Order: sequence, then structure tokens, then C-alpha cells
Amino acid sequence: MSEHTHSDEAPRDRRYTAWVITVSDKASRGERADAGGPAVVSFLEENGFDVVGTSLVPDDQARIAVELIRAAEGAGVDLCVTTGGTGFSPRDVTPEATLSVVERLAPGVVEHIRQKSFEKTPHAILSRAVCGIRRQTVILNLPGSPRGAVESLAFVLDPLKHGIDVLKGVIGEHA
Repeated sequence: MSEHTHSDEAPRDRRYTAWVITVSDKASRGERADAGGPAVVSFLEENGFDVVGTSLVPDDQARIAVELIRAAEGAGVDLCVTTGGTGFSPRDVTPEATLSVVERLAPGVVEHIRQKSFEKTPHAILSRAVCGIRRQTVILNLPGSPRGAVESLAFVLDPLKHGIDVLKGVIGEHA
């Protein structure tokens, strides 16, 4: 019998914290309403998350990186999601900003999103989104469209909750 006991399930009423960053030149200049960010906020709140912060930034790698660090280190949220900036446009630099701040990658998350999204549209393979961990925060890039962002998040939210619980030591060997 091991000295360490652990549970593989978090308490059912556990709430998580999140930060949502919308990356859009037009929305940040007030030329278009931000639809992706509010859609993601609503979905997260309906699924066990308290969204403690939101940001709206232009497609600028340094600005995105600052917001990611602010969410992970300043707010210490469980999950930070970005919406927008993951395509082929020359201004789409969200993945590069994310890669510049994460300490460990979680490639299976975005691989699953691309696989499930491909069932709906072949353009899903064009996503350059990444997922990784900074300290004790999972950072996930989502598409800019409200529907695409929410669908993508829905594909992975339950496994992400489990991963967050392991990362935070709520369940698993270090619980």
C-alpha cells in the first residue's frame, strides 16, 4: 500500500477561474464589436468558470504576450483563452506570442480541436493555435469567430478541467 493517497476526481462543485483575451486590430480600434470574447465568456461561465478578467488587444505580439503574463502571473487564473489571431494573415501572431510565454506545451489539446473541427470544415487544418502552461495557468488559443471559438472550447473543456486539477494539485499524485 502506498503512503500517498490520491483522488482522480475533483469536487463536483469546484469552480475555476479564467481570463479571456480577444485579439483583433479592428475591435481594438473600435471599428467592429468584439463578438468572440463575449461568446467565450458566456460559455465559460455556463460551464463552471468565473471569468475574472477580459482584455481586448490588437494583433501585436508584444501586447498579446503582456496580457498572457498578466493573466497567468498577475491574476493567477486557471485558464487563459485567446480568441483571434491564429490564422494565416501576416498580422495573426497569437501563437507566436503564446509560444514566447509558455513554459510547457500541451499539443494534444489543439490537435484534438483541429481533428474535431475538421469534421465541420476542412479549413480547420489552417489553424496555427497552440496550448501550453505558464506556471499554474493553462493558455489556449481559439479561433476568432464566436461559433468557432465556442465549438473549439466545447471539444476540450472537460479534459482541460481535469488537467487544471492535476496542475493545481487538486487531484493526482500531489493532491
